[in-house]
Amino acid sequence: MPTIDEKRVYTDNTGTETVYLASGLGIVAVAVSDDLIGEFGIAHRCTARDVATAGPLVAVATDEDVLVADREAIGVEQADSTVGAAEALSFESTAFGPAAAVGFDDGELVAGDGDGRVARTEADAAVSSSDRTWTELGTTGSVRAVGSSLLAAADGVYRLSPSSLTHAGLDDARDVDSEPLVATGAGLYKLGNGWMDVFDGPVDAVDAAGPRAQAVRSGTLWVRGGDGGAGDEWREESLPVEEPVGAVTHGNDASYAVTEDGTFAVRLPDGEWRYRGIGVRGVVAAAV
Repeated sequence: MPTIDEKRVYTDNTGTETVYLASGLGIVAVAVSDDLIGEFGIAHRCTARDVATAGPLVAVATDEDVLVADREAIGVEQADSTVGAAEALSFESTAFGPAAAVGFDDGELVAGDGDGRVARTEADAAVSSSDRTWTELGTTGSVRAVGSSLLAAADGVYRLSPSSLTHAGLDDARDVDSEPLVATGAGLYKLGNGWMDVFDGPVDAVDAAGPRAQAVRSGTLWVRGGDGGAGDEWREESLPVEEPVGAVTHGNDASYAVTEDGTFAVRLPDGEWRYRGIGVRGVVAAAV
């Protein structure tokens, strides 16, 4: 395992990103400087089902409500430490109720629950729950994920509009990315001349950032681009630890993967995976 200073705090924020993980313990914030994994801490204790970011905003779907926080509200002296920054985040209720998935679309916050209820509201974290209005968009199968303009549900993919939903095909959709890519129980699909099969097998998570992309197929990591890849070629990727992968996301340059057993891994383009156990099991989603 790479040697990492476990107590290092990155006071120079250049090249530093915070990755938010949704887990049964709550939202965990992990600081990463290039490919060095630094401090981490619990930003909010809850049963988190999903997490999404948009600019300074962090939204969380929990088994009680949808919460939203504004990272710009953190003071400079607190933002110097990820643990301090995590503790300083103030998550506010939106009065949605229990949620399974959350995301951002066209500057608004979108949430869905296990019964298929889907609604949107203003994204501003400063709006109080009593002043907030949720616009109901319709009903789907159990909601699994929300991406920009798309939603994944048990009965397929839906397109989001300001006031409604439109079924867009497929079945057993489990995750979506705005490229668009859709993870389903039958395989990974991309939109071309209709939905085109990328590879077969149950895919639970997907995330893309330009030419880089990652997907989780039956606990195994698949990647596109980066070290050893070119164009649209996908390949199976081996992490330095033999543990099933639970969540993936991308930063400005780095790719992140988190295993079900609590190992956090990061890789820069053309670099090697570096990793660290963070002691948080059951991570179901990640966002930068």
